[in-house]
Amino acid sequence: MFSKSQGFTLIELMISLVLGLLISAAVMQVYLINTRTLTVQQSASEVQDSAIFALQGVEDHIRIANLGNPITNITDETSHGGIVLSTTNLGANNATDSANFTNSAGSVGWVGLSNMENVDSDQLTIQYKNITESSLFDCEGTEVASGTDDWIVERYFIRADSAADDLVLACDAGRVTDAGVVTENFGGNGTIITPGVDQFQALLGVQTDIDNLTYLPASIYVQLTEKPSITTVKLGFVIRSSTPLISTEDKINFTVLGKEQSLTADATREKFYRRSYESTILLRNARVMSVTGL
Repeated sequence: MFSKSQGFTLIELMISLVLGLLISAAVMQVYLINTRTLTVQQSASEVQDSAIFALQGVEDHIRIANLGNPITNITDETSHGGIVLSTTNLGANNATDSANFTNSAGSVGWVGLSNMENVDSDQLTIQYKNITESSLFDCEGTEVASGTDDWIVERYFIRADSAADDLVLACDAGRVTDAGVVTENFGGNGTIITPGVDQFQALLGVQTDIDNLTYLPASIYVQLTEKPSITTVKLGFVIRSSTPLISTEDKINFTVLGKEQSLTADATREKFYRRSYESTILLRNARVMSVTGL
């Protein structure tokens, strides 16, 4: 005799298939959400690391600009002034190309690389001498022994990086004698400070009177007939992650030092986590004394 066996009906198989597909879709959705969240967190962490560690190092170097200079009033005519705007700042016999000075949009012959639409990046060049009792290290990591006679000059700027196929913040360091003679290479590609920097801007803070501090781009400052002393530097950055976001477009509009800027139209650039950062740095070795009568 044959035993009677039962199987699944076509309807039951179809229901099982639909339920399986629904469960699989739910699992995939959870996976995608978790992956997106992970990439956003990782990207935010990369940007945060750049802002906290790399840029903090830049701030520390800028803060000691004009160290070792007995002249505390910094202008474009100050011998070995902490903010380098002219050959006079580097010494009487200096012939450095102006492209290596502090420059901004509008500076003669200056074009700063940027991923922002129609807005050039700036360049900041500083100078100091190690008169401390300890060794210092320039922005490229070279030791500067205590009491070294030469002045250290550092140039912060944006350049292209072929390895990353994007823009980076770099620093180029050199040495200058009291007479203004460059003793070590200055004006090269420098060392990468942090990758993924779409914009870099620097404003010079000047004390226009006893109560007011005004921030000016370098191109405007050098055109003033009477130049007030520089006491502060304000920096602005747009930094992006190295990890791309998954199927998510991030911000493309930013406020940098009070001005609205937009990312250059490029679909490949839009899928990265970006944030703008600003920092105001008081130059320790630049003081303006105001004497008032009673």
